Amino acid sequence: MNSNLAVPPARSDIDLTAAFAAQRGAFAGNPMPPAAQRQQWLKSLREALLEGQQRLIEAIDADFGGRSADETLLAELMPSIQGIRHAERHLRRWMRPARRAVGLAFQPASARVEYQPLGVVGIIVPWNYPLFLAIGPLTCALAAGNRVMLKLSEATPATGFVLKAMLERVFPQDLVNVVLGEVEVGQAFARLPFDHLLFTGATSVGRQVMLAAAQNLTPVTLELGGKSPAIVSASVPLDSAAERIAFGKTLNAGQTCVAPDYVLVPRDRLGAFSDAYQRAVHRMFPRIADNPDYSAIINARQQQRLQHLLEDAADKGADVIDLYASENRQGRRLPPHLLTGVNDDMLVMQDEIFGPLLPLVPYDTLDGALAYINQRPRPLALYYFGYDRAEQAHVLRHSHSGGVCLNDTLLHVAQDDLPFGGIGPSGMGHYHGHEGFLTFSKAKAVLAKQRINAARLIYPPYGKALQRLVYKLFIR
Repeated sequence: MNSNLAVPPARSDIDLTAAFAAQRGAFAGNPMPPAAQRQQWLKSLREALLEGQQRLIEAIDADFGGRSADETLLAELMPSIQGIRHAERHLRRWMRPARRAVGLAFQPASARVEYQPLGVVGIIVPWNYPLFLAIGPLTCALAAGNRVMLKLSEATPATGFVLKAMLERVFPQDLVNVVLGEVEVGQAFARLPFDHLLFTGATSVGRQVMLAAAQNLTPVTLELGGKSPAIVSASVPLDSAAERIAFGKTLNAGQTCVAPDYVLVPRDRLGAFSDAYQRAVHRMFPRIADNPDYSAIINARQQQRLQHLLEDAADKGADVIDLYASENRQGRRLPPHLLTGVNDDMLVMQDEIFGPLLPLVPYDTLDGALAYINQRPRPLALYYFGYDRAEQAHVLRHSHSGGVCLNDTLLHVAQDDLPFGGIGPSGMGHYHGHEGFLTFSKAKAVLAKQRINAARLIYPPYGKALQRLVYKLFIR
């Protein structure tokens, strides 16, 4: 951790109403920014990230008390920059009006859809990926031509300070305004009459955000979480499946909204999978305590919550395996754990884990595994490990989730041309790439007619012979 990073206290006295009004006024003066201007915004954002990447790595490391620099590069900077590049390449096509068909009865006319910026967009950023989950939606909102206010998490003050200073150097505050501050600032932020509000975070907080937005009829995109399952098939090689699941579970020490939350394993393969998972984790992390490749838990509160989950499971009969039991504990680096013999009475099987604890749940048939998942709230992600194409199709047809990876974890989130979003308790709406542009745009329907007006043939008075002919032709 870089102890030389000076972070002043986050100010909570910002006049949110004035900041919002400034952005609303600036949007009124430029309600349809041309493609060249939007591409310049995106270029400025990309160049600022490239220039400031080391400061961001150090800030995120400071906030976590130990965040792998490579994880910040792989999971925050790289997808942020690639997402900006994707938007730069495709923006003009996204902005192009889409021609639509006009029914024969309404000719001569033309129809099109024009994509218009919404206005002022609010983005509430969580602490687990404070850079990627700020830059990703910011990219989409700027590509769509909006003004943007970002509320960064109070749990990552160093990152907030660095990102705020970085964005203020390249954008006027009436275009991009970064808001810092504690919980009460976030609550006031959610009450602003945004034209769209995107929130990423816990389901419980998402409900509060949606309630606050409802007072202004502000449309919301909620990116929540939930218990994302992984299914190991009866035939997939266990070493391969375990390695990919281990990567998804240990990245950022499991503090990832799409991390595998539990694994459904054929009953007769449970022990072998447990052994394969432990081998995979130890290959990636020969040690934990002082390993810079393994990230820490964000703060003491989250560390205590995860410890409570372990204790509750053990007290209720689970077999808890600490994969690094012989190591001395250091700081907030919580070692990966496996849990077997779990049941629904245990807290670890009720709420999203958001840490390096992995319950294993045995199943007897694939349909039984799918029934287990479908009896629970719909997850943000679902992972299936098996190479049989018919079984893959069966899983896709008989499950609901925000997204799916077949034979991998997490990586669907990094695909710029795929939408990202939850379903039901795991969220609503989506963004990334083209879908993000659409989320932050109004698809305005335009019907255009010129001098000839054939519609006057059906004007009153009714009962004319031509009207009866029209009914015969088009009502059948």
